Amino acid sequence: MADDNLVKILFRFYSDILDEHTVETMWAEVVDDEKGYYKIDNIPFYVPVLASGDVVKAKYNDAEQMLTYVETIEHSGNSTIHVIIMDEELEIETLIKLFEELGCPSEGLNNRYLAVEIPADVDYLPIKHKLQIMEEDEVMSYAETCLAANHDYRNFHL
Repeated sequence: MADDNLVKILFRFYSDILDEHTVETMWAEVVDDEKGYYKIDNIPFYVPVLASGDVVKAKYNDAEQMLTYVETIEHSGNSTIHVIIMDEELEIETLIKLFEELGCPSEGLNNRYLAVEIPADVDYLPIKHKLQIMEEDEVMSYAETCLAANHDYRNFHL
């Protein structure tokens, strides 16, 4: 990335998905360099309770030799879900296209794992319904790793 306004931030955390302590680096846009505020610019693959567009605070860590996550300052309203493909016949590109048609960008990893962003202005109920059906059919499994309040189905009143 050649954009001078983008930096990499290191996140250290325990991953329930991987069942181990791990690290992930993510691109972020500089919001306020003096305060150490940065807006996440990509979909997290493993970092829990974080979505693209969230503003985080990070400080330079001498031991890590890079910016390191301190805390989340502001949530974007976007959500992140993670999908693991269980049906070996299903190609990851098919799921990427499905989510794209639903207004949700995604990024694949190793043909079996997908990080999906649910933008703040996208209705999550039809997406959740598709996810539940596919999980019941054992096509895939999913986790709502970072579910914004506006996407939390428990907050919906039908």
